[in-house]
Amino acid sequence: METRRAFGLLFIDVSIAVVIGTVLGEVAVKYNAPVYEFVILWLVSFAATFGATFRKFSRVVCSVRARMKNSLKWPISAKVVNGLCWAAPFSLIVMFPSMYQYLVLLGIGLGNFSTYLLMKKYSRLENREQMIVGLLSLASIPISIGIGMTLFVFRHDLSVFLSRMLIALAYAAGGIYAVTSKKDLTHNA
Repeated sequence: METRRAFGLLFIDVSIAVVIGTVLGEVAVKYNAPVYEFVILWLVSFAATFGATFRKFSRVVCSVRARMKNSLKWPISAKVVNGLCWAAPFSLIVMFPSMYQYLVLLGIGLGNFSTYLLMKKYSRLENREQMIVGLLSLASIPISIGIGMTLFVFRHDLSVFLSRMLIALAYAAGGIYAVTSKKDLTHNA
């Protein structure tokens, strides 16, 4: 339960940082800020959010490390599949930069969902918060595309903003589930 709550806190922090970074990024766009300032805004968003929960964050780091140790015991094929689910969509951003908002959603979705499935199968852990983040992120792709295509004119700025907010929503939902869940992490099958 402690690990689940620690991951819940991590996911909620990620959600808050994404919202802050997105809103500050929109302000920076309005003032024609140089690219390097966007990087600074995102770093500050994450640093401030994690800094605000610093006391609890050491517990998060220990929990992340413990879950990662579980994945070290997986067969090499499972590790490869999980790595590809996380890395392949992000790697494709280089070839398709105009689609990065969808590829980020895809990477977060596939990565979290594959980790959930593999943890359930090989480590006998039921990390439903990762399943929630993964499935919500994957379901957000068509939503982001659909809303971005308003009035038959593609609105890239709207699509990027919306995809970031949907990422924040997915992490918030997973985090809230983890923090409020009373169920044990072990899988009984």
